[in-house]
Amino acid sequence: MKFKALLASALLIVCSICYSEVKLPHIRVLATGGTIAGAAPTNTQTIDYKAGELSVQTLIDAVPELKNIAQIEGEQIVNIDSKNMTSDIILTLSQRVNELLAKDDVDGIVITHGTDTLDETSYFLNLTVKSDKPVVFTAAMRPSTAISADGPMNLLEAVTVAADPKSKNRGVMIVTNDRIGSARFTTKTNTTTTDSFHAIEQGALGVIVGGKPHFETRVDKIHTKDSTFDVSNLKALPTVVIIYGYQDDPEYLYDAVIANKADGIVYVGTGDGSVSDRSRNGINKALDAGIVVVRASRTGNGVVSESNIEPGIASDSLNPAKARILLMTALTQTRDPKLIQQYFHNY
Repeated sequence: MKFKALLASALLIVCSICYSEVKLPHIRVLATGGTIAGAAPTNTQTIDYKAGELSVQTLIDAVPELKNIAQIEGEQIVNIDSKNMTSDIILTLSQRVNELLAKDDVDGIVITHGTDTLDETSYFLNLTVKSDKPVVFTAAMRPSTAISADGPMNLLEAVTVAADPKSKNRGVMIVTNDRIGSARFTTKTNTTTTDSFHAIEQGALGVIVGGKPHFETRVDKIHTKDSTFDVSNLKALPTVVIIYGYQDDPEYLYDAVIANKADGIVYVGTGDGSVSDRSRNGINKALDAGIVVVRASRTGNGVVSESNIEPGIASDSLNPAKARILLMTALTQTRDPKLIQQYFHNY
């Protein structure tokens, strides 16, 4: 009898362990390359390394603690430096994320990405993912070979956030350096430091302390499952270019855009999206050619105002790169400037 009781107790313990493992959330890690997968010849080299050298499985294996947080599966989407990210790749990524999140056995997504264009890709998914399940981007400012590589901890914390039930319906998030940021507002603010990602005006959604997410706020803008945008059946995205405003900015840049039949232009104006006389002539020619124009600001912060004087749609608080992402996405549905202006205020 004593032996049977011990056997029953042992089986109960084993079953409890198995049950707890089964109940761990299922998180998919989608890798796209970047510094987090980068490598350099020496462990003190934090510049001039090669991005996108390591596979997704190598990244996962480097953080064995992940298995205590979630059931992890990896998938390599691409393995590139994010300066080479394209609209075709982000469209493929969005469609794959939607496909995975539609599965009952997938509880969240973590995407590893290069830092240079992470804010663009994450914002595109914020507009086009049709789920309230967590989608979390992470990255690194130092390659995997560096003494103080930040990638492993960032990956651990990104999975921790994606696995947390409180992370649902917060929009696409960016997790680096112990901070949880909104893809709508967060951007890279420094060329090399590990605390580069910030939303300077709006702040972070929360922080990670002692391995636990602490959420402090939410984003009021429309995102993810409530978004009107659906890219599931698209084969390509519209072409939108960015033209930077400065003293002596030339009109002929607009002639090139018109000749190449772009769908939209984001003009990076001075101050409150101000337009020089030379660019005004170019913008008016572009508008006459049916090209949709959005005015952003090169200042880095603030809301670009709607204007009866300046041509084009106001970018609201989006930086030029994110304004391009929203205009590109909006043009999949409409060319009506009034409706697109509302998109810029609401998304």
